[in-house]
Amino acid sequence: MARTIVGVNDAKAVKRWSGLMAYDTSHKSYFNQRFMARGSEAEVPIQILTDLQSDAGEQISYDLLAELKMAPVEGEDILEGKEEAQKFYTDQIYIDQARCGVNTGGRMTRKRTLHDLREKAKRQQSSWWARLMDELLFIYLSGARGVNPNFLLPLEYAGRANNGLVTPDSNHRLFGGDATAYNNLDTSDKFNLRMIDRAKTKADSQGGGATNIPVLQPCKIDGNETFCCVMHTFQEDDLRADTGTGQWLDIQKAAAGAEGRNNPMFKGSLGMYRGVILHSHRNVIRFNNAGAGSNVEAARALFLGSQAGVMAFGSPGTNMRFDWHEETRDNGDKVVITTSSIFGIKKVTFTHDGTGAQDFGAFSLDTAAANR
Repeated sequence: MARTIVGVNDAKAVKRWSGLMAYDTSHKSYFNQRFMARGSEAEVPIQILTDLQSDAGEQISYDLLAELKMAPVEGEDILEGKEEAQKFYTDQIYIDQARCGVNTGGRMTRKRTLHDLREKAKRQQSSWWARLMDELLFIYLSGARGVNPNFLLPLEYAGRANNGLVTPDSNHRLFGGDATAYNNLDTSDKFNLRMIDRAKTKADSQGGGATNIPVLQPCKIDGNETFCCVMHTFQEDDLRADTGTGQWLDIQKAAAGAEGRNNPMFKGSLGMYRGVILHSHRNVIRFNNAGAGSNVEAARALFLGSQAGVMAFGSPGTNMRFDWHEETRDNGDKVVITTSSIFGIKKVTFTHDGTGAQDFGAFSLDTAAANR
């Protein structure tokens, strides 16, 4: 039976395969499956800003209205002239294009149909895009590239699209064990439940009012407030290895009775402890230069609240997040399929009254974490 094959770079093919690419990529991405939602009102760790998907531009500015600090005006005292001015924390995200391509090769084009080539290119490139965006989110949220050997991005990577990496500030950073700084971590300062306790207590008590420190806002699951902690698999191993009273077994008991288990944030989780959903992932940023001798292996777990990071997409003219392009080379012998996306990723930081950039929705939990 004859089979209809839509030609190279046909408009119908471009639209169809662009949509399939976006769908596949979102379902393969670790962050997209669990921690992302559209709109600045979404109470999740990563917000997708859509302002530039249909409008021209390369930058989105977004604000957080600061809490009022004034004391109350009592009784018959005059309020006029004592009103407090509205103050905003402000941040920006830029977008730029990134591209990926597959050269199908002459032999493949002679032995397979164009439809098969498209399917294989989609499968390869959607995996590549999901991997790239997950790496970028870990890097930006951590404020560092680290030494993870499996990354696509080079060791000297410093950011893209004019969105620089921002080192965690002192108000939003904790260290394992008895360490008080990155350079005095030692091999015994490993990840344990005490790290979660400290981060949760800090999230519940720090900031607001006259402190000029933003409050870490929780995520919302079925009306309940929660935080998320993503640790490296080495840190998970340290957590599991701690068999003391009130350690790992308590997490398992809590997991059995946790509410909202069907929510995406619970997908693949280790359990819940003190209202914090625990995850682990190999792409959590690793280091090899911690401690006084700059030789302690470490990892930076992420304790995430709402709006820890933002991601913005532009449109390549098709009102879609990805563009699909096909062309033939070598007198039609080879088909080259490329994809592109215009996007930006950034950790949310806010600067207020000259206090310097502060993380808004994330704590960094630095602990020793060795590969054994």
